[in-house]
Amino acid sequence: MKHLLGTRELGREEAVALLDIAEDMAAVQEREVKKLPTLRGKTVVNLFFEDSTRTRISFEAAAKRLSADVINFSAKGSSVSKGESLKDTAQTLQAMGADGVVIRHHASGAPLTLATSGWIDAGVVNAGDGTHEHPTQALLDAFTIRRRLHGASSRGRGLDGVHVVIVGDILHSRVARSNVWLLTTLGAEVELVAPPTLVPVATGAWPAAVGYDLDAALAGGPDVVMMLRIQAERMHAAFFPNSREYARTWGLDDARFDRLPPTTMVMHPGPMNRGLEISARAADSPRSTVREQVANGVSVRMAALYMLLSGERGES
Repeated sequence: MKHLLGTRELGREEAVALLDIAEDMAAVQEREVKKLPTLRGKTVVNLFFEDSTRTRISFEAAAKRLSADVINFSAKGSSVSKGESLKDTAQTLQAMGADGVVIRHHASGAPLTLATSGWIDAGVVNAGDGTHEHPTQALLDAFTIRRRLHGASSRGRGLDGVHVVIVGDILHSRVARSNVWLLTTLGAEVELVAPPTLVPVATGAWPAAVGYDLDAALAGGPDVVMMLRIQAERMHAAFFPNSREYARTWGLDDARFDRLPPTTMVMHPGPMNRGLEISARAADSPRSTVREQVANGVSVRMAALYMLLSGERGES
């Protein structure tokens, strides 16, 4: 792997190999000394043009636990706010000798541009671009599902036959897009449920079923229910009447949660809008994987940085 820009291009063997490396990284997290010397001497730049706390901290922790030097770059208060372009920023990082760049950008396709433009030689990891993809979030979701299902015997396994229902703001969600491609590649059956106004037009080409009735989808007893955040900051129109209407029709409230099989996992990429997408009881129950997803995110991002940056550039 030279870059990690999305999950659509990941093959099954490549995805399983990355998840298996994440298992090794998770074992490191359980040791007293949680650091490896693997990326000593490498420089990783967190290039964030969008606000983020969880993802940036997770990548920073991952890089530091692999002994890399970390530079955090935020667009606010930087030369970007004075009009500097992505090209100028990239060439500055190249001059500084960056080996890896983790980029989050409000424009879909910005990581691809950075990786293919020739402005920089570093490996590029997409930490979320516009409404396009967020590959490491999908990888940590798959890692979490696999661990819950198979425990210590997870290594080498896919997610064959696992029924995953993804609910909510599909239109604006890069997490949903990355999960559709990755989970399907790993053998899962993916079903999308949302208000008609929050379903993208081009879902006919996606390897997932699309529905609008949450109660009907949950009646099938899915193995995983993944609730998505309503991304109000990306909405410039009224996609549903009001929050109360949304919560009643498409939210995982206590009544819907109680009807789920006891083995169903409840997931959320965070941050959660409690009472809107998910009830507090569902979010805090033993069936919820929200905290595990945060912890597993560090292991998965360690694996991604390891595959990109260990050894010679372009080889892993």
